[in-house]
Amino acid sequence: MIQGELTPENYRFPEVLNPSEKDLHPGEQPAYTKPFPSKTKHGNPTPIRDGSRRNVLDNCLLKLSALEIDGKEHVEEYLRYQYRRYFKAGTIRSSYASLECFLKLIKGKGDIKNIARRDLEKFVEHEQDRGMKLATVRLRLAVIKAFMRFIIERGVVKEDVFPWKLKIKMPDILPRAMDPQDVEQFLAAKASVRDRAMILLLLRTGMRIGELLNTRVMDVVMAERKILIYEADKNQKGRVIYFSDDAKEALDAWLRKRNQETAFLFYGQKGRALSYPAARLVFMRYLDKAGLSQKGYTLHCLRHTYATDLLNAGIPMECLEKLMGHSRLEVTRRYAMLSDKTREQEYFKAMAIIERRESDVHNRCDRELQALLEKTQLFPSHCEELYELA
Repeated sequence: MIQGELTPENYRFPEVLNPSEKDLHPGEQPAYTKPFPSKTKHGNPTPIRDGSRRNVLDNCLLKLSALEIDGKEHVEEYLRYQYRRYFKAGTIRSSYASLECFLKLIKGKGDIKNIARRDLEKFVEHEQDRGMKLATVRLRLAVIKAFMRFIIERGVVKEDVFPWKLKIKMPDILPRAMDPQDVEQFLAAKASVRDRAMILLLLRTGMRIGELLNTRVMDVVMAERKILIYEADKNQKGRVIYFSDDAKEALDAWLRKRNQETAFLFYGQKGRALSYPAARLVFMRYLDKAGLSQKGYTLHCLRHTYATDLLNAGIPMECLEKLMGHSRLEVTRRYAMLSDKTREQEYFKAMAIIERRESDVHNRCDRELQALLEKTQLFPSHCEELYELA
């Protein structure tokens, strides 16, 4: 089978064949660099279960080819553009999901060139009406805007279609840190060697849960009590983080007990990285043992607690920004609202002055009135009036 004989379902995967084999003689078999996905009994290709960027792109394009909507060729071109720019697998997958919802909603336009600004506003309203979280709606709107810029630059639609002023106002939520007493109660709970090592590393390093689950044993430098994050889970920036003595003790115990043949620091079945649901289950079980399950804490609260504790201990904001792996200092400043002892002290100092002044004014008014009554005689007595008249 040469490249010109590929079926419509497979023509979107030119990398399957070696370019040098496109002029094969009849009867010769090409050397496949990558097999076609198998098909189900209904004839649809079976997505490859792999989280790599190439396979995620292939799976998205397989799903896209099965859809009967307008503008598929532009979505395919955009996804390939993201792949060439080395976007993460999760970003490509999220972009496809958002674009699929959008194109299904505007189905019937006949051509994507007929898209109007009102269609994007309608999409935002539709996502909100069906109960999607505000952060999800904002993310999907950002995907649609990026896609619109892409097709505007290629002359598919006019620039006046772009929704320049369409923005979603997000609440400025305060980071939620655990109460210090709850932290003590939390760490006092009994847990397995692995679970305690996981919890203490999250609490003492401020790692995102995805970063911890992707950490390999070779990334840990026990002698210097640090972990090397070569690529951050969120912004793809590398950084070095450090852990405390109690975390080192818990990690030492886990390293002695764990399977030495597995590469990941915390692993699941068959040595693969532990999944997020499994890690969340560990945290919830830990909360339950500590009697804190009703407090509503989440795994990410450990990261918030880490930042707040360091700020309360006097660490410079710029240093914390690097430890947290934030791209902007403004993000780190949010934690200062939880730990600003100077503001707290100034408030109570000022309030004490206000309360004391109000008390002094009240007491001074009482004393002045009493003195006035003693010195001033409002009406002369009846006897004094008769004496004056005589």
